[in-house]
Order: sequence, then structure tokens, then C-alpha cells
Amino acid sequence: MNKIIGFVGCGNMAKSMIGGLIRSNLIAPERIIASAKTKETLEKVEKDYGINITLDNKKVARESDYLILAVKPYMHELVLEEIKSEIKERAIVITIAAGISIDYMKKYLGKNILVVKAMPNTPAMVGEGVTALSFDDRIIDEGMREEIISIFNSFGRAEILDENLMDGFTALCGSSPAYVYMMIEAMADGGVLQGIPRKQAYKMAAQAILGAAKMVLDTEIHPGELKDNVCSPKGTTIEAVAKLEEMGFRSAIIEAMRVCAEKSKKISE
Repeated sequence: MNKIIGFVGCGNMAKSMIGGLIRSNLIAPERIIASAKTKETLEKVEKDYGINITLDNKKVARESDYLILAVKPYMHELVLEEIKSEIKERAIVITIAAGISIDYMKKYLGKNILVVKAMPNTPAMVGEGVTALSFDDRIIDEGMREEIISIFNSFGRAEILDENLMDGFTALCGSSPAYVYMMIEAMADGGVLQGIPRKQAYKMAAQAILGAAKMVLDTEIHPGELKDNVCSPKGTTIEAVAKLEEMGFRSAIIEAMRVCAEKSKKISE
């Protein structure tokens, strides 16, 4: 990619994205520029990734073809007011903040600015993130769309989603790592109950979930069929599955996602 990618803000998610971009060889480090509040943060990023750094958000806006706002939602208004007159013509501004809509961005930047709403989740930090992308209707160039998708594919998988489905995505992918961590913890507790040392139990539980997820992604077999394949008649697994059903395992997950999506909608409003 021969474009300049800029980051306003350089927290954990921005660093995850920068690392993914560089590891994937999608773009050279010298074609990335980032700003942050403190010199200490920038010096560490420069040392780790070899990118260009600055304390000046306006400089990032002036130079970037793809300008990624990696700041907290409450900081958007201040940052947008600061950089709106500096953004390059035909640049695309990408927000990764929860609760910030495309319309909100255009309110401050103007209708002619091209905007993308992106929602990456925290496993991006280990190159296994999933990101939902919503495009401004004015971004019709397929090459441009593919480049943006490739940015987010560099640290996981990206999916295009209507913006009105972003609250559902928050429940499905944004918050769900917490559900999975709870499951890993519970599985490990169950292993410890059976005498397995805790450190090993955590590793084995995590690997079991990783392997199961990879089976779904790589085989594209329906999860229900994969579950059935493990459940032998009168076997140990069907006994466990029956108990999970009795305890409301599925409904608990669905209800958790429902309240999560409702909370996300309230925040967006």
C-alpha cells in the first residue's frame, strides 16, 4: 500500500493495529504516522515499530490518506474541531470509538468528508481481532474499500455491516471476549476440581476453546453438527450438554447479549 496511514491517539488498540499492519507487510513503517498526548508514549511506539511520530494532531491530519481516530468517545468533539480544517482532500477518516456514528463525524467534519465507522475488538492485540466496518455511502470506489478492509484484516478478520447493526456487533464480538474469559475460568475451575493443576487447567481450557473456534472457521460445518459429532450415545459429552441445557446455558448467553446491545444503544443515543 502506497498511502499514508495516520493515527490520532496511540493507545492499546492503535498499537495493535500498527503492529498488525507492519507484521502483515501491508505497509512500510515509514508510511505510518501517529500522534499522542505524551512524548513518552510516542518514543516507545517509535522504538517498537519504527513509525513516524508527532505531538501535533494537525500534522497527522494533513499527511494522512487514511486517518484513524483512536481516541476515547468523549474526546472526539475536541479532536474533530482541532483537525477538521487540516484533513486532506479525498482522505478517509475512520473512527474506532464505540457510540460514535458516521452522522456524528459528518456533523463536525462536513458532509463532503468521507467517513468509515469501524469496531475492532480486543483480540486484535494478538492478531485475532474481528472488526465490523460501516462505509459512508459516498465511498463507492471498490479499490478504496478493499484497501480499508485490508487494513483491518491485517490483525484479524473484517466484516462489512450496516451501521444500524453495530449495537448487535458490540454484543456479539465487542463484549463477547469477556464471556469467553469467564467460560475459560469456569472450565479451569472444573479442571482443578478434578485434580488438574490450575496453571495447566487455564492453558488447556483456552486451547480447547481456540481449537473449537478454529474448527468452526476452517471447516465451515454448522456448530450444531460439530457439537453432535462429539456427543456419543450415552457418552460423557451428551451428559455434560444435557446439564448445560438444564442450567440455561444458551439462554444465559442470549440474554447477556440482549442487555449488552440495549446498553450499547443507550450509549449511542
